[in-house]
Amino acid sequence: MQPANFSDICDISKLNGENYKIWKEKILLHLGCMDIEYAIRKDEPHIDEISTLAEIAIYEQWKRSNRLSFMFIKTKISAGICGSFEQHNNVKALLKAIDEQFETSDKTLSSTLIMKFSSMRLTCERDVREHIMKMRDLAAQLKTLEVCVSTSSLVSSFRSTPISEAN
Repeated sequence: MQPANFSDICDISKLNGENYKIWKEKILLHLGCMDIEYAIRKDEPHIDEISTLAEIAIYEQWKRSNRLSFMFIKTKISAGICGSFEQHNNVKALLKAIDEQFETSDKTLSSTLIMKFSSMRLTCERDVREHIMKMRDLAAQLKTLEVCVSTSSLVSSFRSTPISEAN
């Protein structure tokens, strides 16, 4: 089977903290198309002096997959973030560390956006349309973080928004 020309499938921008979910999907797609995702799906096989040729071949396949996947992923992480993942030499552990770092960041961002959304005030200086647009923008940002804000709760939140006097 001939490997796909992965550069034609999709472009992967470097992981920068803002694009984690899309970045991960594209990375996994690329590794699958390049047929080197074996080390992500399987744990490292252990071999010793009595291992069979089949077991050694599986280990060699895993080792190649791990090395190529690891190198590919490292080229798709921005320099400012890359340093925090230097201690890993296993692609599965690398992806787990990246997941943990950015899932925590997503939770923090979700919490911040929810607090911002719930504490928005309509001032006399700002018009109503601008206020609604800001609320919709926050709701859209929350949706990308998989925090659902329904239209009815958006309307309800707007109706209950107190008007604070401009200073």
